[in-house]
Amino acid sequence: MLAELTIRDFAIIDQLHLTFGAGFNVLTGETGAGKSIIIDAIGLLLGDRASPDMIRAGQEKALVEGIFMLSPGLAAILDPLLRENGLETDGQELSLAREIRRGGRSISRINGSAVNTALLSEIGAALVDVHGQSEHLSLMNVKRHVGLLDRYVNLEDLRTTMARLVRQLGTVRRELIALQRDERELARRVDLLTYQVNEIGAARLATGEDKALEMELKRLSNAEQLMKLTEQVIAALEEGGDEQPAAVDMLGHASHALGRLIRIDPTLEDLQRQLDDLTEQIVDIGREVRHYGDGIEFNPERLQQAEERLSLIYNLKRKYGDSIADIVTFGERAQAELDSITHAGERIEELGKEEKRLLYEIGALGVQMSHARRAAGERLARAIEHELADLRMARANFAVDIQWQESADGAFVPASAFPGAAAAGADESAIQRRVSFDSTGLDRVEFLVSANPGEPLRPLARVASGGETSRLMLALKTVLSHADETPTLIFDEIDVGIGGRVGAIVGQKLWSLNSNHQVLCITHLPQLAAFGDTHFSVSKDTHNGRTITDVRSLSRPARVEELAQMLGTPTSVGRESAEALLAETERLKTVPSSETGP
Repeated sequence: MLAELTIRDFAIIDQLHLTFGAGFNVLTGETGAGKSIIIDAIGLLLGDRASPDMIRAGQEKALVEGIFMLSPGLAAILDPLLRENGLETDGQELSLAREIRRGGRSISRINGSAVNTALLSEIGAALVDVHGQSEHLSLMNVKRHVGLLDRYVNLEDLRTTMARLVRQLGTVRRELIALQRDERELARRVDLLTYQVNEIGAARLATGEDKALEMELKRLSNAEQLMKLTEQVIAALEEGGDEQPAAVDMLGHASHALGRLIRIDPTLEDLQRQLDDLTEQIVDIGREVRHYGDGIEFNPERLQQAEERLSLIYNLKRKYGDSIADIVTFGERAQAELDSITHAGERIEELGKEEKRLLYEIGALGVQMSHARRAAGERLARAIEHELADLRMARANFAVDIQWQESADGAFVPASAFPGAAAAGADESAIQRRVSFDSTGLDRVEFLVSANPGEPLRPLARVASGGETSRLMLALKTVLSHADETPTLIFDEIDVGIGGRVGAIVGQKLWSLNSNHQVLCITHLPQLAAFGDTHFSVSKDTHNGRTITDVRSLSRPARVEELAQMLGTPTSVGRESAEALLAETERLKTVPSSETGP
């Protein structure tokens, strides 16, 4: 539920902080005081379009923030979406905020983290449903009718199964489409893949081969220089020259002199051992260099072979990857695709059978769901008409229209399953017809209404606005309240076109919704306002030459004064009427709904 709402510098509101109750909250006040502005501010939290015109004159930015308390069920639903977007939550409280800047930029936040408006809207839609002159009239959205009907009849499990089957079918069909591409394109693809596989296979590449070849090529290209440098090393270590003795000879002289020193001073014996070790190392180094020199060869033929092999590898890298491993992987993928195309006929036949099986299964499940929906639709229509009768629309008609649409690639459904087909005969059951479907099943569900006698049933989305629409929405909400999972319902002036007598009934029905929802309602009717569990008075005043909106929560005495004002008699007589109205309302709240009448 919406626990707290903070508004700063929005329209004529400079600063406002409201704490809402869990039950039925009413907001009353004179026209123009700012009641609907509060609803507009909440709309921003739900992703409504932001405009710099919403910022209070003279200010650079406006801020709206809402603190929502989540039920365990709703927290479980939202938690995966929040975690997917890196948003932390303790599972009980959720903060939504929207900031509008004068330059036109809008910043959305969830739990303090910046998010895009689309995510804010998605989260907000699960938290609040606004009924009034708003884009959040979910019941006017035909696509939501089937979901409301399914929750009314508890079809969620079957819907989950249907959605899974449809996803499986989608996977099968996508693979089929890929395999059934134009034959010429497939032929060209086979030629290309065959060439690639053969080219990579013929190369017989070995991991690390390119690095080894580069080193070998470097040695072969510099064989003469390597030989000269090897001879220089050997000469310096072992052979020496006319002017420079070999390192081994010089170390021998040093060892002889050091031996004479030791005979005088034995403490230098350790140095003698170190010098002997060094001499052995020099001898070993000379031996290794000589062995290396013996392996150096001038081999123009091998040099050419190495250059050609490296050129081949570089060419393959240019085509297929940055390393030999990449080239090999590319070849393996090409071979796998070539195999799949080569065996495409078998796979197409296999997928065709799987597609047909899924279409029959979807059709059978769809028929089962449709039967349940049609029966539930009748019950729903009667329940809503009963509610409309309470709301002085006794002659209104409501219906749930459920249609199938045939499609060449639809699910298989026995012709006998079509409405009115039972009289066609037993043979009809063997005839299959194809019906379009989606993840919700076969049915196209739409709510229809006729508000007045003699008028045909028309789509709910086309019903004219006004008192009839308001009462119809309330009837729908009352019947579907257990199916509607949105925790907070907001009704913006639902009493338009409704008189005081019906207003009391509307108030009682709105109050009755609080068993499953938090309800916020803006109203001008005292009979409706009297049912509020929490009553806010919205007023505007002038301060330092500026108009500001003020909202205060009313105590019992203050409610009496407010209701007397709404009754148009702010006198002792009016206050007595207001007291009587509150007393009657409190009595009705204690009476079971089955015992109250229109």
